[in-house]
Amino acid sequence: MPKGFAEEEKKVITEKLMNECKSSWQKYGYKKTSIDTLCNDVGISKGSFYNFFDTKEALFYQVIKDTQKQLYDIVEERISQNQSKYGIAEALKEIYLEYSKSSFMYDTKNPDFLSFFHKLSEQQRQELNEKSYISTKYMLHKPFLSLKIDEDLAISLLMAMLSSISQKDNMLCDATKVFDFMIDRLIDDIFD
Repeated sequence: MPKGFAEEEKKVITEKLMNECKSSWQKYGYKKTSIDTLCNDVGISKGSFYNFFDTKEALFYQVIKDTQKQLYDIVEERISQNQSKYGIAEALKEIYLEYSKSSFMYDTKNPDFLSFFHKLSEQQRQELNEKSYISTKYMLHKPFLSLKIDEDLAISLLMAMLSSISQKDNMLCDATKVFDFMIDRLIDDIFD
């Protein structure tokens, strides 16, 4: 870790770098987000950056992992408040809203995202893909839930509904309304 920074400073600077990265990623994309600008916004030198993260991709990778974790934490919190299939529906609605704020999380076919994704190691790419699948599977295996349909079909349906966000700009009405309608209609067909 960086020399000359106290432990608390390291934590604060790391958090600031990640917040600035996420904000810039959302506004400008991966390619147009520069280390120079991030460092300037955080108030550190470019040389200091490399004491916190080995590469630009390492920072972006950490941002996407932390964002995924925050989303899964939201799901768990909502489900703990309403331990039923309707709690799952509410959690998914909140995830959809969070996704809509973070286009880098869902627009995975975008050339800008693919440019970042292909710079990751095979292990990192696999970890991001598996985390999403495992977390969805974990959500379905709550003691108060019982699936009416095959697990893979349930996971696929939930993923398909969430992926509808990539079409939000092409919808004739509010995309959130569309998602809420779908989840409200399908939740009873997925779970007992």
